[in-house]
Amino acid sequence: MPDGVALAIWILGIVADVCLIVTSLVRGSFLKYFFLNLYVILSLSADLMRQYVLRAWGLDSRQYHYVYYYTDCLLTIALFVAVISLASRVFAELKLDRVVRVVAVLLLLGTAGFSYAVVAQSTQRLSTSFTSELSQNLYFVGLVLTYLLWGAVLKLHETRTRLVQMVLSLGLYFSAYAGSYALVNLASKYEVVLYLGPLLGCFLPISWSLTMLRHSEDSRLTPARLVAVQR
Repeated sequence: MPDGVALAIWILGIVADVCLIVTSLVRGSFLKYFFLNLYVILSLSADLMRQYVLRAWGLDSRQYHYVYYYTDCLLTIALFVAVISLASRVFAELKLDRVVRVVAVLLLLGTAGFSYAVVAQSTQRLSTSFTSELSQNLYFVGLVLTYLLWGAVLKLHETRTRLVQMVLSLGLYFSAYAGSYALVNLASKYEVVLYLGPLLGCFLPISWSLTMLRHSEDSRLTPARLVAVQR
């Protein structure tokens, strides 16, 4: 059974996911940011499924092991698609959105092929090893793409407030998550660092919800503000 802190973070994550979905529907942005909402819906479903399996079979059970790694892989793919959907919107005015999608498919297939090659000789169960390897590699690809996307936002002087802040939120999330992952490896004996990952999982839906509430689809940043961010 989860302790009080873990349960509180889990409830916060559920509330944050629901808030984004409701906010998107109320603001009429659900379909405009469909893949962001899809990621949050899958995250909400994964949290509920993991909690059910955790309570039914326990943390060290084979059932929880499978559910955790398979849902983690699915969520990483969904987040990758969400990044690509924002990239398509950034490059849409240059008529390069189709090129972005083609490159994304090639990256996904290439990452999957590389991950399979890495685990093909493993003596462990191939399915779980593959999902874990794919999640890690695809996460790294998504991290790099997000930084490149933020560079494109600055270079193209993108002024759509929602789009800029959503890309910035992704960049902050990836950076913070990478830092928390390093802390877990370096200081796993401190219980507090084990809560960083789940806590950061609440960041994206909360930041995206605030962005949709504070800014309409027509909101624009001034060029001066973009230059200030670039510095």
